[in-house]
Amino acid sequence: MSYAFDAYVTAALFTKSGQGVFALGDGSIRFDTGEVVEAHDGVVLSACLHPSGEGVLTGGDDGRVVWSRFSGAEEIASVPGRWIDAVAASAESGLIAFSAGKTVHVRDVAAPDFVRAFEHEKSVAGLAFDPKGRRLAVATYGGAWLWFARIAEQKPMVLAWAGSHIALAWSPDGKFLMSSMQENQLHGWRVADEKNMRMGGYPAKVKSLVFMSKGQMLATSGAQGVVIWPFGGSAGPMGKQAAEVGFDASTLVARVAAQPGGQRVAAGLEDGRVWICDLNGQKVEMLKAEKGSPITALAISSDGQRVAWGDEDGAAGIAEAP
Repeated sequence: MSYAFDAYVTAALFTKSGQGVFALGDGSIRFDTGEVVEAHDGVVLSACLHPSGEGVLTGGDDGRVVWSRFSGAEEIASVPGRWIDAVAASAESGLIAFSAGKTVHVRDVAAPDFVRAFEHEKSVAGLAFDPKGRRLAVATYGGAWLWFARIAEQKPMVLAWAGSHIALAWSPDGKFLMSSMQENQLHGWRVADEKNMRMGGYPAKVKSLVFMSKGQMLATSGAQGVVIWPFGGSAGPMGKQAAEVGFDASTLVARVAAQPGGQRVAAGLEDGRVWICDLNGQKVEMLKAEKGSPITALAISSDGQRVAWGDEDGAAGIAEAP
């Protein structure tokens, strides 16, 4: 299936039931079954699955956090006059987090009166709940701040590293926190002892990163192929070499998506193509061979059978994986 949305594709997602959903720069949410929800009066800046696994949460430049389903759009929160730059949600704890400037707000889907707000010294760029949904990691300038999401009065644990941090990923066992940076490098911490892991050598910025294979591997963009870091053992990738899958000297990988518990990884390229690879066989299968605008959004279904993508000009698609 292919689509022409005529708006920047901010996110492509699969719901718990396997439905494909696209969040767009014109403020709308498009479902692969044809439904359209006008969620925002402006641009969708950030998106993630709702904790229920059904429908999507989005943050917009209209200062609103919205839950979109077939039945329509439901406002979860509003911060008038601010942009909602990042959203995150946890199915395990039922918590939702979103950022507006230097402030991170937390809500509980089961308790409408639950409100938490955490202040930071610099603007917030990314959010990620730990595997249990209890701790919230915040990407900001100078490192990552860790908060216990339900506790009102506390001092955060600060994992420091100079530079601007923009996106985060927790390992499934909660032992490692990885961060992509404005610089062409990846950084990480072993949370228990705050051990730094500097992972450089990238020719471009790492725009997306995801754990796969039950946490045994980390896949990232930012190179001519998908970079795969080994994470087996207590030291994670320290002292180990990364592998590169699907190398193509003519372009760069812009986005990656992977099965959390499996071996399949998908790549969206800067030249508009999309491929998938099962690391057991190492064979790259092209899902979108025609070139176009850079891929801006990518998702793989939990069973690894479907891949959804979108680009900066509004072209999008969903394909069955071989």
